[in-house]
Amino acid sequence: MLTLASKLKRDDGVKGPRASNPASDSTRRVSIRDKLLVKEVAELEANLPCTCKVNFPDPNKLHYFQLTVNPDEGYYQGGKFQFEIEVPDAYNMVPPKVKCLTRIWHPNITETGEICLSLLREHSIDGTGWAPTRTLKDVVWGLNSLFTDLLNFDDPLNIEAAEHHLRDKDDFRNKVEDYIKRYAR
Repeated sequence: MLTLASKLKRDDGVKGPRASNPASDSTRRVSIRDKLLVKEVAELEANLPCTCKVNFPDPNKLHYFQLTVNPDEGYYQGGKFQFEIEVPDAYNMVPPKVKCLTRIWHPNITETGEICLSLLREHSIDGTGWAPTRTLKDVVWGLNSLFTDLLNFDDPLNIEAAEHHLRDKDDFRNKVEDYIKRYAR
């Protein structure tokens, strides 16, 4: 699956004297991000939660992929939620950019796809934000947990959804189920 890995190995094997011009040498260089991604994607695929699936539309571009989360418990059980993950050039010093592509009624995800997950924050007061020691595996497990143990009604991004839950839990559940039927199948 990792065709970029074979490219990296091939490029590493081209170490010796080079008769080519400097311009073509620079096109062979692989970024630190891409070297990290080869390792991290292999680790991610080996340690994926059973409720998650990753898809690389272009196997040569490991910096862009999609994640599908199918929660098997809680309010969102039975839904199929798509996320788009893009890893910037400055990775691992900055977090990946993540957007939810599925419309959802959730206190920590807006209907337009913005996500409130502390580890995706570049700067965090409480120390739970992004750090260079974090990996894609942490991001995927964090997104998966937004549907179970990290579901947070006390610090919402979608205030209307959190207040809805506070006012009427049964009606909140009904609206979540309606959104799943309409948008998350």
